[in-house]
Amino acid sequence: MDFTEASIAIGLTKKSKRFLINKRKIKQLKTMEKHRTFLMGAITIFSLTLYFSPDHAIAQQPGIKRTALQKQDLSVPGHEAVQVRIDFEKGASFGKHSHPGEELIYVLEGVFEYEVEGKPPVRLKAGEVLFIPAGTIHAAKNVGSNKAVELATYIVEKGKPIVAFASGHKTRRSKT
Repeated sequence: MDFTEASIAIGLTKKSKRFLINKRKIKQLKTMEKHRTFLMGAITIFSLTLYFSPDHAIAQQPGIKRTALQKQDLSVPGHEAVQVRIDFEKGASFGKHSHPGEELIYVLEGVFEYEVEGKPPVRLKAGEVLFIPAGTIHAAKNVGSNKAVELATYIVEKGKPIVAFASGHKTRRSKT
C-alpha cells in the first residue's frame, strides 16, 4: 500500500496530505539549517583560534612556552609588530629558524646563547639585547643554570608565518 492508498484508507483529504507532506519538508529544512549553523560556528571558532594563536598556530615546543603579548598594525603597509614572551626551561633550545622580518630580542632573565648565521655564537644575560635581520637563520639555547626568558619583538610582513624552520633542524630539549 502506497501513501495515496493509505491516506484514502484512513480518510485523509488531498488538503490534509499536502499539509502532512509540507510539515515533513519543513522539519527536514529546519534540521538542515541546524546542521549548517553548527558547521559554520565550528569553522568560525577554528579559524579564530588559528588566527589568535601565537605565531598562527606554531605548536608549543618541549621546554619552551610562548606567550603572545600583542600584535599591532604598523604605518608601513602590509607589516605588523608582534611581541612575544618566550620562557625556556633549563637546557631548552629553539632550533635553527628564520623570520620574514626583523627580530629584536631583550633578555629578561637567565643566560642565552644565540647562534646567528655568519657570526660567532654570542651569550647574553638579563638586560642585554640582540638584533636579528630579516631572513637570517639563527638558534637560541638556555645555557644558564635556571629558567631563561626573552622578550621577542618581530617586525614582519602580515599574513606570513612568523617562524620558518631551517630544513633538517628541530627544536629540542637537552638533558642537561
